[in-house]
Amino acid sequence: KTLVATVMSNMGLEHAMERLGARLVRTQVGDRYVVEEMRRGGYNFGGEQSGHLIFLEHNTTGDGILAALQLLAIMIKKETRLSGLAGLMESFPQVLTNVRMAKRLAVADIPGFQKKVSAMEQKLGHDGRILVRPSGTEPLLRIMVEGKDRKAIQAMATELTELAEKACAA
Repeated sequence: KTLVATVMSNMGLEHAMERLGARLVRTQVGDRYVVEEMRRGGYNFGGEQSGHLIFLEHNTTGDGILAALQLLAIMIKKETRLSGLAGLMESFPQVLTNVRMAKRLAVADIPGFQKKVSAMEQKLGHDGRILVRPSGTEPLLRIMVEGKDRKAIQAMATELTELAEKACAA
């Protein structure tokens, strides 16, 4: 059993999949990458955190009505309510920030940034992660910090954002 989702998908999903004996395969952000991986690996189900759910045996794009029908079918088969299914996953807090880039910079070109990210990731351990990526559609650097302690990840996101803003504005 394998689910395909993007790098933005909550860590709680990965932990829930592990508990259920299933696997999560992550892709770049975008339905296109999810579908490519589904086809490559022969997987049927994937999607994005934004709510796009793809059932490849039926469609190559997200379809809200199909997703609702599939969910209802699972609820009937498992004889459970939606709240019972929702309880299978505990979402981790996520802090998302965007840094407008006056000039496009690679993360490696921001002084001290990678070192700071590495130190923060070490501190988060298995219970958190940091994702830094350029937007595919806007002149933005997107920063996501995820972990169990909302206050700690907020502080980390703020520190990384300030460091990136300083470099991107220069």
